[in-house]
Amino acid sequence: MTVISGFFSITLIGNTGAAFSILSSNTILLIVISVIVLNVIYFGFIKGKKLSNFEQISFGLLVGGIIGNLIDRVVHMQVIDYLDFNVFGYDFPVFNLADIAIVISMILIAILVIKGDKNEVSSKGK
Repeated sequence: MTVISGFFSITLIGNTGAAFSILSSNTILLIVISVIVLNVIYFGFIKGKKLSNFEQISFGLLVGGIIGNLIDRVVHMQVIDYLDFNVFGYDFPVFNLADIAIVISMILIAILVIKGDKNEVSSKGK
């Protein structure tokens, strides 16, 4: 369904793989990987830590995106993609809201890593 002609459409596509259909038709493996990654995120980066608001948003978007795609994989044995953009003649691969959350979270986490922990830096200088 065309929403904005030449720019944005809603296009229903079932993706049995990960990003750009990597590991297509390996749904069980992708479910297992998702569960492992969720556990690593929780036990390695969240549990028992006092997270800043920025960190809470970053990890919340990541976990929410992973869970969104995981639910699709468990219920439908594929991820339901539907956002279809064409920008300056480039037709992007169709994706979904969970994918957007994951990408934004990765950008935010990259900012956190590049910025570093100010408390750690200031405590070393004392």
